[in-house]
Formats: sequence, C-alpha cells, structure tokens
Amino acid sequence: MKIHALISFALATAAIAVTPAVAQRSNSEPGNYTSISMIKVLPGQFENYMDFLANQWKKQNEFAKKKGYLVSYHVLSAIDPRAGEPDLFLVMEFKDWPTTAESKRRQDEFVAMMKMDEHQMDAASAGRGPMRTQMGSMTLQEVLLK
Repeated sequence: MKIHALISFALATAAIAVTPAVAQRSNSEPGNYTSISMIKVLPGQFENYMDFLANQWKKQNEFAKKKGYLVSYHVLSAIDPRAGEPDLFLVMEFKDWPTTAESKRRQDEFVAMMKMDEHQMDAASAGRGPMRTQMGSMTLQEVLLK
C-alpha cells in the first residue's frame, strides 16, 4: 500500500513538474529587425564617403530615430577585409516591419525633410557611385531567448 501511495505521489509530482514545460510554446520569441548594407569604398574615396555618411545619411537616420522608426544605427568598419569583401557595414535596427501604406507615408516624410523629390534623391544616390559599390544588403530578425 505504501509503495502504491509513493508511486502515485511520484507520478503526480512528475506531472505537475512537466506541465509548465509542456505549456511553454517556445524558448524564443521574435525581436527587432536589423538591416545591413555592405559597402566597398572605392580607392581614394573614403573621406568623401565619410562626409556623406556624417551628413546626409546621419541626418536621415536621426530623423527616423526621432520619429521612432529606428532604434539605432551604426557604421561598422571591417578591420581586415579579404579580397571581394565589404569595407563598411551600414547597420539600422528597427522594431516593426511597416505596412505598404506606412512605408509610403514615411517616404513622403523623408522627401519633405530632405527637401528633395524622388528624382533628386535618386540622382544623389547615383552621384555616390564613384565613391562606393553597394555589395548587397540583408535584413535579419533577432531571436530573443527566454
């Protein structure tokens, strides 16, 4: 009888201990997004590109940060890039992926803030061509571990 009671108690205790683990769906949850642009600065253009980043790029990102669109932004330099690898990584962290309508609204705000229309902004981007090569970009989402 004592053995039966001990086994029943042990099974009940094990069931209680397992229940929270079974109820937990995942040990992770989605976090912020990070967009990374990979840039190869062309020879003799480092300071010119730094001027662009310190002025126009920073102005755009400070505006986005003030509006709550960006959490943070960074320029990271590869210390010893191998042949064919980027020199710089332009990193922007944001919380939410905007809807199409929200993206359009934000674009309109940027156009007004920059005092340039889309054609002028496109031409300015092309003007940076002699300074750098965009080697690609990626967007990642942080996985927060519980």
